[in-house]
Amino acid sequence: MNPSEPLLSWYLTDCPRDAMQGVDVFIPTDRKVAYLSALMAVGFDTLDAGSFVSPKAIPQMADTGQVLDALPETDTRVLAIVANFRGSEDALAHGRPDILGFPFSISETFQRRNTGGGIEEGWRRLDAIKNAVDRHGRSMVVYLSMGFGNPYGDDWSAAMVRDWCGRLHEELGIGRIALSDTVGQASPERVKDVCTMVSNALPYLEIGAHLHGRPEHASELMEAAWLGGCRSFDGALGGHGGCPMAKDDLVGNMPTEVMMKAPLDWGGAEKKWDENALERAQEIRREIFS
Repeated sequence: MNPSEPLLSWYLTDCPRDAMQGVDVFIPTDRKVAYLSALMAVGFDTLDAGSFVSPKAIPQMADTGQVLDALPETDTRVLAIVANFRGSEDALAHGRPDILGFPFSISETFQRRNTGGGIEEGWRRLDAIKNAVDRHGRSMVVYLSMGFGNPYGDDWSAAMVRDWCGRLHEELGIGRIALSDTVGQASPERVKDVCTMVSNALPYLEIGAHLHGRPEHASELMEAAWLGGCRSFDGALGGHGGCPMAKDDLVGNMPTEVMMKAPLDWGGAEKKWDENALERAQEIRREIFS
């Protein structure tokens, strides 16, 4: 890093929702509130705190409304996932979240598995949700799953990722896209190549990286996304979570604690973290995921 160069802004989202949603035993609401409240105080830019989806599909998130009601007011913005218009109505009728996230895949196979409808149906849902989000003055992020490859045999290329990102922005007005490695198979070279192609072609978009992988690979994958132009990153404290279809317990989210200081070595601006709140969150995390 050249000391004469200006430091670069970057943004970090912690994703306890992604970490907790696959836990079989229901986590009591008060424990979720305690954990998320500690995370809210750490200083993350955004907290992915829950999802407004069918409790039959994801029982762990059935109390999202109650959890969000109990969270403290901090500078951290609250995000929740929705998968259809009904879920967005529930989320928008709530005092929170500040940001709605929608999973959109360029894999027909995965889109059907994840949301019960194919790409065309996903596009229609997203169009309706984006219009509703705009009417309510909220923000939105689209998680472009299978952003770094496709294990199902569907067509895939970095150019496809770029083109879909362009369509999402130009046709639906999406301004923030998180390129997602849902099954934790992307190499650093693939991550860098895809992020570079998208960020060079669409410099007006906020391009983020939501990566899954083994903890020992977290820093190199994040650096690859950084070198490709990404400045927004998702992780989960302890590296918990990840996609069940990965079929590998070691392939979870990127550990947030690894990501919190890594950009300082690459020219990123220093962020201030509340270390006491982080330690409280770590203690509760160990209890929840033990």
